[in-house]
Amino acid sequence: MEKKGQYPHRRWNPLRQSWVMVSPHRTQRPWQGEVGQKTLPSAVTFDPECYLCPGNKRAGGVANPKYDSIFTFVNDFAALLPEAPSHPDLTSSGLLRAEAVRGLCKVLCFHPDHSLTLARMTQEEIRPVIDAWAAEYTELGSLDWIKYVQIFENRGAMMGASNPHPHGQIWSTGFVPDEAAIETQAQREHLAKTGHCLLCEYLKTEQAAGERIIFENDHFAAVVPWWAVWPFEVMLLSKRHVGSMPQLDTDERDSLADALRRLCTRFDNLFETSFPYTMGFHQSPTDGESHEEWHFHAHFYPPLLRSATVRKFMVGFEMLGMPQRDITAESAAERLRACSETHFWPR
Repeated sequence: MEKKGQYPHRRWNPLRQSWVMVSPHRTQRPWQGEVGQKTLPSAVTFDPECYLCPGNKRAGGVANPKYDSIFTFVNDFAALLPEAPSHPDLTSSGLLRAEAVRGLCKVLCFHPDHSLTLARMTQEEIRPVIDAWAAEYTELGSLDWIKYVQIFENRGAMMGASNPHPHGQIWSTGFVPDEAAIETQAQREHLAKTGHCLLCEYLKTEQAAGERIIFENDHFAAVVPWWAVWPFEVMLLSKRHVGSMPQLDTDERDSLADALRRLCTRFDNLFETSFPYTMGFHQSPTDGESHEEWHFHAHFYPPLLRSATVRKFMVGFEMLGMPQRDITAESAAERLRACSETHFWPR
């Protein structure tokens, strides 16, 4: 008898209002494509050449303080600037539209130890990072021209991280970016139609099913979403309906620190490598509107597919047609559940 889900099908993503195609039988195909290098945790606690280590000079020439916990600064090579100069060449005509944009981009170093990652930090070390994220969201979001605050981390060279030091970024924008705008619309429509929060209902559905839940603690659940695109994609969902990180109370922030450590450790243990990913928090826009529909959550998008050296590429049909994945969400969750929460690499 055919195993459940082992046939081509597509799944609906209500948060993005889009489909993803699932082709689990393709995992059997031979691989003769690119093979990357396995990345092991670093043993270098201080790198004199690292522009994020305490006391070192950054690329722009500014010296970092000798920080002993977290450190935040305005990005020396920011993608957006607080003042948008007028561009006479950005005239809009018919189908050719353009407009100037403003933003403020910051970098947040998680720890002074160059060798660490969230997977190898303790819950007590991660907690100040969460408090700093919440404070930055509040401070940046209070600026009347900032409409959205995107907190994220690109982990590993495979995901474009320019520096291995434990750090993330905070891009605050004078507009609501596309992904947040799409999620806003989907959650708003669901609330208007049903009177219920979309992600509150989704979490209850996953808890009842059980097969895509990786773990839960008192206040958060780690789930491989039904509609996952990346092979080991995960959502961290707040169990309480809150719109943003500053709304989390003390116990919830402790739980978030616990969940981040446990999930990132499982990722590393899956292929015994320093697991690459893009991670980011989605939360209420700061555009001055009421956002009862918004439910705080985080997305993890890791690229690894078969091993520490074989990644998933979004090309061909994925770029021209729609997203497609080779392993089912249930299979990915099962493998992550089986991973230990004791890191494979001695600290």
